[in-house]
Amino acid sequence: MGWFKGNLFSGLAIGIGSAIIAPMVVPALSKAVKPLAKAALKGGLALYETSKEKLAEMHEVVDDLLAEAKAEIAAEAAAPASSQENQGK
Repeated sequence: MGWFKGNLFSGLAIGIGSAIIAPMVVPALSKAVKPLAKAALKGGLALYETSKEKLAEMHEVVDDLLAEAKAEIAAEAAAPASSQENQGK
């Protein structure tokens, strides 16, 4: 970049050249980049949907385990109370 330091003509030439070439290059680049961007978005969306499903399945398993654990705790708490009642009779 030191080549153009202090050289107004070179800077103007690059600016004007860019302004002329950009309208030709940008559409070509967008045509090339658009399918890649779309493919990346589709892949990301598929990953999101799969993750969402797996997370819902995992949530269901955890809920089932919690329900079983609560039922076991309730059964264990009820068992000593009923055995104490039977001993007292």
